[in-house]
Amino acid sequence: MKRRGFFGQIPDSEQQIPAPTAPPRVVGSLDRPPAAETAVQSVVQTVPKDHTGGSTPGLVSAHHRLYASIARGLPAPRSTPRNFNDLLKNVIWPIENALDSAMIDAAARLSALEALEAGCTTVIDHHASPRAIEGSLTLIARACTEVGVRVVCSYAASDLRGPDRARQGLEESRRFIQAGGRGMIGIDASFTASPETIDLAIGVANELGVGVHAKVAEGIADSGGGSDLVRRSKDSWVLAHGVHLPDGLEIAGTIAHCPRSNMDRGVGYGMPSRFGPRVALGTDGFGGDLLEEFRIAYGRLREIDVGTSPRKPWGWLEAGWLLVPEARQDRVHWSLNEIEPEHLVANTGIRARSVHVAGRTVFEDGRPTQVDADEIRARAAEQTRRLISRL
Repeated sequence: MKRRGFFGQIPDSEQQIPAPTAPPRVVGSLDRPPAAETAVQSVVQTVPKDHTGGSTPGLVSAHHRLYASIARGLPAPRSTPRNFNDLLKNVIWPIENALDSAMIDAAARLSALEALEAGCTTVIDHHASPRAIEGSLTLIARACTEVGVRVVCSYAASDLRGPDRARQGLEESRRFIQAGGRGMIGIDASFTASPETIDLAIGVANELGVGVHAKVAEGIADSGGGSDLVRRSKDSWVLAHGVHLPDGLEIAGTIAHCPRSNMDRGVGYGMPSRFGPRVALGTDGFGGDLLEEFRIAYGRLREIDVGTSPRKPWGWLEAGWLLVPEARQDRVHWSLNEIEPEHLVANTGIRARSVHVAGRTVFEDGRPTQVDADEIRARAAEQTRRLISRL
């Protein structure tokens, strides 16, 4: 039997193998800190232990799909996907359609835990759960806060299941932001959203003073609509992927480059260096290891320009701090002394030893300090089994 995850499928025989110069506007709620963020920052500052090894600010995933952490090792689809559209129809959209509140909560907790373990203190999430829209962003924000990770939430509105669901998605983002959450207005791939939905999403974002978080030109089918959406972008927007955007397009927002996801889905290489300094790195559901994403981004870039320095993709990593400036005040102590791009690109297996978010120690000596990691993983495994039963 073959098994698949959110990220493709493997045969049985393999199953046991174990700095930007034009800073973008801050994403999320611009006028006030969210309630959850305020609560974290109000904690009395703790004094970290003496640590060996180098340190950096907390890393930021500029485009994430937190729910994907429970979509691993799922049964293979009835037919093997031949292209990206098949993958959407036969794998990704059915998973999203099967999600419920318990799954969303468990997945967010596991993803936040994995982010902490990799020194990622902030995720900009792009969520979709068509059968469990209302309250989903609150679940995600609460789960991340309890683990100790900062999150910027959005619901990826889409007309795939009709205009009513699209509007419910936009209203969920609105509700969350108006309730004090840090969020953006989400749009799924532009070819799945009607012009009316896109207009409404942009209108809501303008009304609330927040950015839009949208997937653009990830696959070739979305190149035209993605380009149209990009032409309307503002500094506060996050535009994920951009693989098939044409050269010379004027972009006001930040491109979230997700090289591992792009490779997995067979959509090609977007050459993000052509977009100038407004590029940040995202993991798009592939855990929270931004150092690994940096290495992959460097490898893909070297395929087309062997003279490229690792400092260019490192600049994409640093761009996350422009999107969420608070992350720059977080502190991660690493297992490697030389925290420079030239060292990091050739050293794998580097792990966070301690993580401090908004003055609070949330990860120490390889374990989270606020939650039980074993319990989070056990609950996530239980929800994966439930997910399998629905597919």
